[in-house]
Amino acid sequence: MQDSQNRQTIVLGQPNDGNLSVGFGEKDMEAWADFIPPIDGGSPITNRLVRMVLSRLNIVHGVRWDLIRQAMQDCNSGRRLIRDILIAKGEEPVNEITAFFAVNPKLYAHPKLPEGNDRVDYRTYTPFIIVKKGQVLAKLRPRREGKNGMNVHGELLPFQTIQPTGVRGGDNTRTEGDLILAEIDGQMLEKSKVLEVRDTLTIKGPVGYATGNIIFPGDVFITGPVSDGFKIYSGGSVTIKQTFDVTDAITKGDLKVSGGIIGRGRGLLKIGGSLSAKFVENCRAAVRKSITVDRAIVNAQVWTLDTLAMGDRGLILGADVYALKGIRAGGIGKKDGKVSRIHCGVDFTVEQEKAKHNNLVKVLGARIRKLRELLESEGDQERRAKLEADLERMLEEQQGVSGQLTELLGKTVRDENAVVEVSGEVTPGTLIEICQVGFPVTESLRRVRIKLERGMVVAEALC
Repeated sequence: MQDSQNRQTIVLGQPNDGNLSVGFGEKDMEAWADFIPPIDGGSPITNRLVRMVLSRLNIVHGVRWDLIRQAMQDCNSGRRLIRDILIAKGEEPVNEITAFFAVNPKLYAHPKLPEGNDRVDYRTYTPFIIVKKGQVLAKLRPRREGKNGMNVHGELLPFQTIQPTGVRGGDNTRTEGDLILAEIDGQMLEKSKVLEVRDTLTIKGPVGYATGNIIFPGDVFITGPVSDGFKIYSGGSVTIKQTFDVTDAITKGDLKVSGGIIGRGRGLLKIGGSLSAKFVENCRAAVRKSITVDRAIVNAQVWTLDTLAMGDRGLILGADVYALKGIRAGGIGKKDGKVSRIHCGVDFTVEQEKAKHNNLVKVLGARIRKLRELLESEGDQERRAKLEADLERMLEEQQGVSGQLTELLGKTVRDENAVVEVSGEVTPGTLIEICQVGFPVTESLRRVRIKLERGMVVAEALC
């Protein structure tokens, strides 16, 4: 609706005749009119009158005759004032935009939340932009041609040329034609319109709902603690400068924790490199290389294909430890505490596979016995045929698993040079195995080296 002060009324004919009161929008891009009905026998608004008004006001471009005719009809027939009718509209200029690289909008798109009453696990959402090698980071937007505009008076409105500040490729990116691509897997960052991909993810603070689960193809560096319930999956190494409240973590490289690792009984670590921490509590940790723990391993299951090295006062309390090449600790066990079990000299991965296949053989054996019992009492020929087919399939599966188990038995990896060295006390009740030869500790041992000698496990004093 136009301001009445901008209205212009052209008096044509008699004062009682119908007329138009015309106003203009900003920069005369629009013309609006009030259609004033005739009074006291005055003449109605006509096309001729409208054309004369448009001519007097120099309205020559974008005239909306469809709206004008409808407004004339409503005004004349109903003898009523018709307000704010758009009678002409100009064309805005279209600015020229030079070519520029724009970031792929999908990289910044937030994942769609589930509809309805489904619970949202916000731990699965992350603020980090993780890209894969070859992924499109930015695309060239081609030049858009400009077009001059025109107001309702037919006056030319020239377009302008806009030069957007596009992005450009930085470290670990490449430009191919109209695309900027990631050169490596990693985190994409945009700084001062420069895109780069880093193979290290640095989190300056804790891991929690602000970060979500951490899933990254390279190294991860975390300055704060990791809260319970959050997962870490890394294609490289992980460094945590405070406490790690582990739920589920898998790293291809090393895991270094400046504080301790707490698992609350359900935490699981799978480490492709080495592990180091002040303490490990209530979790399971499978480590391909060496483990270094300064203070204590408490109520945990720990596996390594190398050695476990602890500080001079480092204690193993109520834990199961599997170390292929042996361990060095300050003490094992606690009086009246949960029994600790130490297993050295065998490859735990092979032993786990053997245990899994043994369990599967037992399960299949139970199913086969059940099928045979059903066959003995089944008289229906169709059902018997189905049971016989199931039995044949189970027998074939059992034979296959038994063959795999036989192969595993031949792959047992032993290290007869594995030793257990304790600079403090080994408490009674501790069980130590080297190459599956048991050594139950029945009395307190101090400053002792336990090793395999001529097929027997013996203990000797440390020098």
